[in-house]
Amino acid sequence: MAATQSLVAMQGIAKAFPGVVALEDVDFSLRKGEIHALMGENGAGKSTLIKILTGVEHPDQGVIELEGTPVQVRSPQHSQELGISTVYQEVNLCTNISVAENIMLGREPRRFGSISWKKMNELARQAIGRLGIDVDVTQPLGNYSVAIQQMVAIARALEIASAKVLILDEPTSALGVKQSAIVLRHIIAARNRGLGVIFITHNVSHALPIGDTFTILSRGRTGGQFDRGDVDEAQLHSQMGGGDELHELTRELEALSRGDRRPPAPTPAPTREPGPPPVSH
Repeated sequence: MAATQSLVAMQGIAKAFPGVVALEDVDFSLRKGEIHALMGENGAGKSTLIKILTGVEHPDQGVIELEGTPVQVRSPQHSQELGISTVYQEVNLCTNISVAENIMLGREPRRFGSISWKKMNELARQAIGRLGIDVDVTQPLGNYSVAIQQMVAIARALEIASAKVLILDEPTSALGVKQSAIVLRHIIAARNRGLGVIFITHNVSHALPIGDTFTILSRGRTGGQFDRGDVDEAQLHSQMGGGDELHELTRELEALSRGDRRPPAPTPAPTREPGPPPVSH
């Protein structure tokens, strides 16, 4: 790992919505030059934790530090100013403007006070080309598939030079095998440039080869934290799937596939051997 300095430290984070406790006493940290895989089932609290880090939501309790300095992230714009670049699972770009405008939005090259469209289009071609995608960057983003739109969002995030933290929310979920491989290679490249990368994913086979650290969230609490080499694919699946609950579900599905429409009885607890009879006095 490139460095051990703490880039992000979230301690004792709690957040509740009406009728729902989304997070309870969650700790999460990220180092420079690290890929930290944040994993868990739907509803585990991953999105809420990231929304707190990016200023979309505000914690009820807890402390956030960036490079050792306590901060209150006021808004998504403030998070960008702090060097946090985020690619959400739901692409939040502007589909009615061009691919190039989306990639360079807010950072458009200018000449004599006006946007240099030729330069902007060239920079955008280079950015999207580094992800192995050949599209007409002058066309509206909405002309392309969701997968291409996701790649454009990733290209934009990777081009923000001031970024210290790169957050990727399920970046490979809409991509095929080849495109996923390209994205995973660029996540490694971002780590090697010294960025701290938070990689949110359900896909263990994508997280395990590139992750340096793994945090599992379960029902709003930290379910487990592991370093590379201390956990394998089966353990991650078990931690994410709920262990015993997953085992019982597997037994039920196997029974149904054999034609037994009745769910199997729960595995009985081991019986104790009868002890000696009580001594009468």
